[in-house]
Amino acid sequence: MAIPKIHPNWERAPEPFLDGYSLEMTAKDIAGLREAAPLIAPGTPVAVTFLPGEEPRARVEAAKAVRALGLEPMPHFSARRIPSREAFEGYLQDVVREAGVRRCFVIAGDPPTPEGPFEDSSSMIATGAFERAGIQAIGIGGHPEGHPNMTRQQCWDVLHSKCADIQQRGMAPLIVTQFAFDADGLLNWLKELRARGLDAPVRLGVPGPAGIKTLLRFASRCGVGASASVMAKYGLSITNLLGSAGPDKLVDALEAGVGPEHGRVRLHFYPFGGLKRTVEWINDHAAKG
Repeated sequence: MAIPKIHPNWERAPEPFLDGYSLEMTAKDIAGLREAAPLIAPGTPVAVTFLPGEEPRARVEAAKAVRALGLEPMPHFSARRIPSREAFEGYLQDVVREAGVRRCFVIAGDPPTPEGPFEDSSSMIATGAFERAGIQAIGIGGHPEGHPNMTRQQCWDVLHSKCADIQQRGMAPLIVTQFAFDADGLLNWLKELRARGLDAPVRLGVPGPAGIKTLLRFASRCGVGASASVMAKYGLSITNLLGSAGPDKLVDALEAGVGPEHGRVRLHFYPFGGLKRTVEWINDHAAKG
């Protein structure tokens, strides 16, 4: 299996700003990815989510489809949803062997009680399975708006601990944030991240174009701040739920605000309105310059 170098070049600032973005998909989105693939730059990272009710085989097939289309698969591992260490390592070995996976994203997951031996993402990293499998980069979650089960200081402490552990194991840490609507909040969090000595590359979560009801539904489900003032800055009116919106204002504000003090930054798109629609929006917005 011929596998290209990991994309993008983090040592170079993106020009234009949207270069080097990444996308997210579910195991059910293979057809949508195939439709969108001609519009996506080769080597673009595509995260394959770990949703409840999906079979591991479906996730493997999704990762294989990402690789076959010339893109870079990044499967998720949801610690509390994994029933056993055997299931964890079996899935990891399958995606490495069949899809040439070199980067993974680890999260604790939503269930309050673990379904197996893993309480959180740190416990998966601690097994050593990722580096033994040849994984080069590990993505971990960043929480610009805080975490419901941790104080702000605990969020920073956990980030420090995970980044250090990943690096000590010979892999590169990558921080990916939940999607947000507030550019100022993202930029302030990113600035504080760097001030605290965390220099790992960051992908800021951005919602792709979608109907307003869809955006608010995902925001509510994911605990994303969606106050009236933030919505107005984003370009949404919660009194008009029949419309749709793209992240134009958010992306423009991020592009205008990101500077050297924010370190290595790229965007990660959550395609709530569909993969092709999201990629078309990215390409159109980039073309406007």
